[in-house]
Amino acid sequence: MPGWKAAHMPDQSGRTAVVTGANSGIGYFAARELARHGASVVLACRSAARGHAAEVRLRAEVPGADVEFLPLDLADLASVREFAAAYGRRRGGAGGGGGRGRGTGTGPGRGDTLDLLVNNAGVMALPYGRTADGFETQFGVNHLGHFALTGLLLPNLLAAAPGARVVNLSSGFHALGDVDHTDLNSERGYRRWIAYGRSKTANLLFTHELARRLAATGSEIVAAASHPGYAATNLHVGATPQAGTTLTSRITVAANTLGNAIGNTVVAQSAASGALPTLYAATAPGVRPDEFIGPRLGWRGAPVRSWRAKWTLDDKSGERLWAASEKLTGVSYASLSR
Repeated sequence: MPGWKAAHMPDQSGRTAVVTGANSGIGYFAARELARHGASVVLACRSAARGHAAEVRLRAEVPGADVEFLPLDLADLASVREFAAAYGRRRGGAGGGGGRGRGTGTGPGRGDTLDLLVNNAGVMALPYGRTADGFETQFGVNHLGHFALTGLLLPNLLAAAPGARVVNLSSGFHALGDVDHTDLNSERGYRRWIAYGRSKTANLLFTHELARRLAATGSEIVAAASHPGYAATNLHVGATPQAGTTLTSRITVAANTLGNAIGNTVVAQSAASGALPTLYAATAPGVRPDEFIGPRLGWRGAPVRSWRAKWTLDDKSGERLWAASEKLTGVSYASLSR
């Protein structure tokens, strides 16, 4: 692991990957390197314009890349369901979520199996808002959207096992707080950084419980997590307050924008380097279920096994979040029921 780089990735030929939020930043560079190493890559992005632009850019940087864009808005569960169905249809399969595949029998055909799901997309420290389904935005996008997506694509992943993996992107900011099971949508008071930290804890609890449930069924799918440290990406743009009409709010926006620019220049590593922990978790041999991979120095450096708060390894908390997530999203992991 010391000094691990994208060049150390094993050949990905014959494997299919879905990367959410792949139009820029860590998601884009993860998708690019997967394609460079032979994977067929689906760019799952909210904006059609940016998704198509990323597809064009990636094809230019990796001639011959097998890559395509499919729309996905994690803030809208209807869009998540539409993406899963579209993924199943893309090469003659019959739909994500366990529809009838090609040939005989049920379940995905070989054309719509899935070897790697990288749950990368996210928002950070936004002012209070709600998703299309009424969830607090950070919890809804960062956790619930990916929980639903993974559940809907689980039959595709199971059809590709052994060797299939799910990688959930968390953050060192998960240390800001454990999930509040009595107030998942921050309805009793909203602090944007605490809400962000809780959503990143939810990513790790989801990984923990998914790994436990997969193991209990004997599945060889590996569910792991990663974090990029401090990488210069567009995610930090969302962390600045929305511009208001008062002089104070405008000064705050300007100061935060300048601070982000200085941090990105002096402290942060590049988005390409920030993608390395994700690529390691997604492709390196020997990655174990529920591992958490991050930069060696915490904010930058080569991928290593990362520290995580003890509450992200709490079995009862993971079970409780899982049950709530199934209820809120309406997506049931029937094959992994405990």
